[in-house]
Amino acid sequence: MPTAYKRILLKLSGEALMGDDAYGINQGVVSRIVADVAEVSRLGVEIGIVIGGGNIFRGMAGAASGMDRATADYMGMLATIMNAMALGDAMRVAGVQARVQSALNVEQVVEPYIRNKAIRYLEEGKIVIFAAGTGNPFFTTDTAAALRGTEMEAEIVLKATKVDGIYSADPKLDPTAQRYTKISFDEAISRNLQVMDATAFALCRDQKLPIKVFSIFKPGALMQIVKGEDVGTLVHI
Repeated sequence: MPTAYKRILLKLSGEALMGDDAYGINQGVVSRIVADVAEVSRLGVEIGIVIGGGNIFRGMAGAASGMDRATADYMGMLATIMNAMALGDAMRVAGVQARVQSALNVEQVVEPYIRNKAIRYLEEGKIVIFAAGTGNPFFTTDTAAALRGTEMEAEIVLKATKVDGIYSADPKLDPTAQRYTKISFDEAISRNLQVMDATAFALCRDQKLPIKVFSIFKPGALMQIVKGEDVGTLVHI
């Protein structure tokens, strides 16, 4: 079956793994995400995943409470490794071949990030889960998604959120808010739409790497996107 993309970079927030729980990892949600990813992978689409850690620890929150920002960010990176290990194990249980690579060296539990090896895994049809962000404090996992997407030569970054796209206003507060089907990087900037953090957004724009914002909680949305259907919001040059 023809697909719109050959290689994608999926950005999952840590919060997406919580489901309706207050914190932690909801195994039912993880299993459903794995099933969606596996279905797309079986079409021959090469998939890299960058995962956040906000369901366990957020560096910004730690810094706001008085913790040293760099220390808090490193703790956040460790949280993403925990999430990546959980996701990788769920894929193993589902019979999906996956590899976890970390920007921080914790070789007893996951592989270190090596670009050429990651690309080879993708070419072999394995799903690569990128943990620990960029490996540097003061950078978000959005920036890690933009960076890994560029390094992996992905055709698009798919930002999975709780909302089914980018709206003209907060749809929870404004019932007249309209979902954008497509919007340019420049339009998003001029309208002050918070698609990603500024560093990640600028990197995607400079590298001409489009972003698709969609709801990870909409059944079949990932498959619809790779088939080229109108789901979410496309941010383009």
